[in-house]
Amino acid sequence: MQQLRVKLSLVPILTTVTVSSTASLAFAGGFALNEQSVKDLGTAFAGSAASAEDASTIFANPAGLTRLTGNSFVGSSFVIFPTVKFKNQGSTIRSGAALTGNNGGDAGVDIAVPNLYAAWSLSDNVKAGVGINVPFGLATTYNKDWVGRYQAIESSLTTININPTIAAKLTNNFSVGAGLNVQYAEAKLSNAIDFGTIGRSVGLPTQPQQADGLIKVTGSDWSVGYNLGIMYEPSKTTRIGLSYRSPITQEIRGDADFTVPASVSRLATATGRFADTGASAVLKLPDTLSLAVYQQLNPRVSVVGDVTLTRWSRFRELRVSFANPNEPDTVQPQNWNDTYRFGVGINYAVNDQLTLRTGVTYDPSPVSDEYVTARLPGGDRTLLGFGASYRPSKSFSFDIGYTHVFSENSSINETSSTGDTLRGELESEVDVIGVQLNWQF
Repeated sequence: MQQLRVKLSLVPILTTVTVSSTASLAFAGGFALNEQSVKDLGTAFAGSAASAEDASTIFANPAGLTRLTGNSFVGSSFVIFPTVKFKNQGSTIRSGAALTGNNGGDAGVDIAVPNLYAAWSLSDNVKAGVGINVPFGLATTYNKDWVGRYQAIESSLTTININPTIAAKLTNNFSVGAGLNVQYAEAKLSNAIDFGTIGRSVGLPTQPQQADGLIKVTGSDWSVGYNLGIMYEPSKTTRIGLSYRSPITQEIRGDADFTVPASVSRLATATGRFADTGASAVLKLPDTLSLAVYQQLNPRVSVVGDVTLTRWSRFRELRVSFANPNEPDTVQPQNWNDTYRFGVGINYAVNDQLTLRTGVTYDPSPVSDEYVTARLPGGDRTLLGFGASYRPSKSFSFDIGYTHVFSENSSINETSSTGDTLRGELESEVDVIGVQLNWQF
């Protein structure tokens, strides 16, 4: 027992990264959701800050509300079908022996993303509105016994944003808008812990990969941000939009639940660690700045384009704190990079009732190769979109859209706190389908 007490001093070193990665890697990769308007889905989200065709402009550019007449309501639903597959390329434990387990199956989780927007005309020059949307989110789930179980099993982030907005036309061709964002965030994530390796390091008769435990972290928070926009229309056929969404800092608070095998229960008893406890982490969500242009070429054809800056560099590290005084704070570097997204799209009005659209967008990953993790694949993305709008009456219309996301494969070389190294390649792609109903009254 005395030998065990001496060797237990190694336990904080062996487990600090395990606990930290559980709380932080759920947020790895670019996880902003562009799915706010089905019309924009059809152009692969190109030019959304200048489109301003319905009440969903509340999210893309609040100044665009001044282009709407009367009152209106928009309801949309997107279904996201991601595919995430891992190819093992020599994953090993600390000794160099092979990590056991399968490739994890398809870790992509199909999710539905709904949005609601409403706009009211207070006067000819002043408009108000409110949006309920989902600006950030992710979901991946691997098999519990996969080769990378010590890095990730389940990861999910869900947000709900309430966005009251007001806009005013200051001159015949210049408008401004502003909105408040009240945002709820909820996170859930888990990974296995190789207690077999930890126990063996302190003299217990355990073997690596033979005494797996589990940690699951859940938490939530409410926070507040804002969005601003301007719209300049130098002519009836040209619009220029500039839109800014502020950063939001979420202080995620919740619980850390440990599952410890009986064979290593003395670790928890002797150290006071690995006990269920409260946990908290600060998540710094990025701000975005988008410059977009709409240009009508003739009565039937218009083009849209934009460049959007997302300041992912705010996410430099994540510090996780535990209510248990025996569980030290952990810090994991993230060091994400700012990204510039570029897109261009075309709208073609077949007649007064039917409009077709398509677009392409290039969206680089904010994650450098050395920071790619199993929680969410890296890799630059190219989006190709198609869509259509049909208006059977002056007061009612509906939209459908589809976008396919081509993602570059990303290599992963991620080592857990117990020296288990996941080596391989992550392949991913995404299909998105959206339907939207628009009602003017």
